[in-house]
Amino acid sequence: MLDTLPWRRTEAEVAGTMAGIVVGVDDSTGARRALAWAVEEAKRHGTALRVMHVHKPEEWTAPLYFPSQHAVPGWPTGSVGEPSSTELADVDRAQEILREAARGRSERFIDELVAGVDADGIELQPVVVQERHPADALVEASSNADLLVLGSRGRGGFGGLILGSVTHAAVLHAKCPVVVVP
Repeated sequence: MLDTLPWRRTEAEVAGTMAGIVVGVDDSTGARRALAWAVEEAKRHGTALRVMHVHKPEEWTAPLYFPSQHAVPGWPTGSVGEPSSTELADVDRAQEILREAARGRSERFIDELVAGVDADGIELQPVVVQERHPADALVEASSNADLLVLGSRGRGGFGGLILGSVTHAAVLHAKCPVVVVP
C-alpha cells in the first residue's frame, strides 16, 4: 500500500500531480530537521514547498489588567474605578506596536530561514500566519496539500513528550498524510 501513496510514487508518476508540500517551522531544532527533510522530498517530486511559520503573539499583546487598590502599596483606598478612555486608548496603541513588532520578527525569521535553504529548482513559498493557533493553521493548510511535514516537537516546555501538542493535533486532524521528522 505504501507504494501507492503520492510521496512514494516514481517521479514520472507524480509529475504534475502534487499540490505541494507544507512544512511547519518554528525556531526549534526539530523544525529545522523537518524543513531539511521537506526540501529533499519537494526536490524528489519537483513540487512547491510552503514553509509555514505560525505565530500567535497573544502573550505580548494580552489586555492590560489594572491592579486592584489592594495590590499596589501607596494607592489610595476607596473606589478604584474603571480605566479612563485615554488609558485604554494608550493600551490599544501599545498593543498594536507589539503586534507589529511580532509580525516583523516572524517575517524576518521566515525570510532568513528560507534564504538558508538550497532550493535547487523547487519553488519555496514562505508563509507567516498571525493570530491563529499553530495547530489550527497547519490543519487548515493541509486541506490544500499532498503532504504535511512537522518536527516531532517544537519549543514547548514538556521535553519528555514524544510529540509536541501542535504535531499531535496535526497528526490527528490533518486532511492529508503527515510526516513527523524525529
